[in-house]
Amino acid sequence: MNNSQYWINHFRANATEKRVNWDIEPIITDEEIATILPSLQAWQLGETSEGKHLIAASTKYAIKVGDPQYLVAVRLFIKEEQKHGNNLGTYLDLINKPRIKKNWGDNLFRKIRYFNTNMELWTVAVIIVESTAQIFYQALKDATKCTLLKQICTDILIDEAYHITFQTERLAMIYEGKSNFSKSWRVVGYNRFFYATSALVWFAHKKLFKAGGITYEMYTKKMHCKYLKTLKIVTDTENALWI
Repeated sequence: MNNSQYWINHFRANATEKRVNWDIEPIITDEEIATILPSLQAWQLGETSEGKHLIAASTKYAIKVGDPQYLVAVRLFIKEEQKHGNNLGTYLDLINKPRIKKNWGDNLFRKIRYFNTNMELWTVAVIIVESTAQIFYQALKDATKCTLLKQICTDILIDEAYHITFQTERLAMIYEGKSNFSKSWRVVGYNRFFYATSALVWFAHKKLFKAGGITYEMYTKKMHCKYLKTLKIVTDTENALWI
């Protein structure tokens, strides 16, 4: 079984998992809402992308490498991300809070995505965002006593762990196809992109992170560990064959 078919099977099987009990009434305090709402709304918006530009980049890449199944896997990946957005949106509806349509952070990432048709850059960006998402949703889960919201966060956290593996494996394949010279500057490029984006996410959602018990020092340490397990392992020649 090739890599793409493995992930097609995974995403299809995972789509049948029901980890959120929507019969539970959302019980959340006004204080919790005041703390988490802006970040919750922003991430809900970010999770609702149609993925048109990612699909365009994936189509171009799949044709180039002769792997049409990869495009199928990417479409299923996008569908799973949209599930996150739908679940968060439903939760906002249940607590009578609006779904926002604009956010400066989302607008920035959408502009970057609009001009990006390179599969490598897409993959690196997704790895970084998914890595910050793991910390974000754990902090959100810890910042509330609402059982329904905790279940939504747990479901997303389970999915995100697989998403990072999916993207990291693909990036390793792309990276291995580069010349030694290209690899040398990518080591620096990946690193700078990772930490710059990580810092941006912290400053955009530091109130939520702190509410979930995550200090800036803890956040940077966690992100460093995630860097070592994703982009660093890809650019480490000795470990690049781990997939």
